Amino acid sequence: MIILGSTGSIGRNTLEIARRYNLDIEVLVAGKNYKLLNKQIEEFKPKYVVVKDKESANKVNFKNCLYGEEAVLEVLEKAKSNLVVNALVGEAGLKPTLKAQELNKKIALANKESLVIAGKFIDTSKITPIDSEHFGLWYLLNREEESREKGKHLNPSAHPPIHPFTKLYITASGGALRDWPLERLNTATLEDVLAHPNWSMGVKITIDSATMVNKLFELLEAKWLFNTENIDAFIETKSIIHALIEWQDGSTTAHISKADMKLPIAYAILQKIDKRILEPVNLIEVGSLEFRDIRSSRYPVWEIKDTLLKNSELGIVVNTANEYAINKFLEKEINFLGISKIILAAVNRFEDIKLNSIKDVFEIKKEVINFLDITF
Repeated sequence: MIILGSTGSIGRNTLEIARRYNLDIEVLVAGKNYKLLNKQIEEFKPKYVVVKDKESANKVNFKNCLYGEEAVLEVLEKAKSNLVVNALVGEAGLKPTLKAQELNKKIALANKESLVIAGKFIDTSKITPIDSEHFGLWYLLNREEESREKGKHLNPSAHPPIHPFTKLYITASGGALRDWPLERLNTATLEDVLAHPNWSMGVKITIDSATMVNKLFELLEAKWLFNTENIDAFIETKSIIHALIEWQDGSTTAHISKADMKLPIAYAILQKIDKRILEPVNLIEVGSLEFRDIRSSRYPVWEIKDTLLKNSELGIVVNTANEYAINKFLEKEINFLGISKIILAAVNRFEDIKLNSIKDVFEIKKEVINFLDITF
């Protein structure tokens, strides 16, 4: 397979699955972590290696190590592997997703931005999601389909009718500030925001968790992946329920598992799993679960949820404004609530945009940045 982002969390877990199932790795693409990459090269012996820049390439123990964005696209074209695991961070993952699609390769997708900013131009039939929430929905829907097919085979006349879903749900942790008094939110420091209650993640995604932008993005991804606007989210504080499906008959099924990315990765790579990947959740030990509404009083960006689902082309606006605002927050130019303020202002300004081609995505990005520079 081809792994884009091999030294990140998803990449490392993907290589763990490759190790467990003795799978071949044809391509490793990484950023600047050449020390870990060198260990991966030594173990998996890929045919091609690409890193972010020339300086990193000079430190990699691999003959003809390539570097840069164009090299990633070049290697995708040369590689014979039919599966691409795209775990690149940010907008850098978009062009490889489009290239893999053009080459008719299957895509195990962990790169949010591909669907968030350009979902209109991506064929989701070639994609298996790696995100816990989207994997949970995919898993439940596939199990429903498998059950239906198995029932037909065993006893067609006794097979129950199809149960169309009426609504999809994904869950949120609530982020580091979920229990803070509302009046204190504007005083939250970067250190406060990064103190996630459930796990340790990168800086940007942890901030996105605290603002709830991450969950907005996941709703948008789900719309493209499952072709529906009937999707919502709520907070489940222990993060063991990742997704739920409400069926037409009034029943609801939930996907419950430990928060370990090896499970969705294994399914994305192998499609069918016959061996245990994770230890099951012990619900007796869990004891109780707590569910909460996501309220715009705590998460101001949540007020654009319906707007975003109705006009999903706004994804490029939200993503651009979010990156812009996070940089300002990191530089201490705005307070925590300023992130949401900037995003809402951008959406208000560009609410009626329409994208006709992939080029429009990059043009709108420039316009959003110009607007924010003038306004903020």
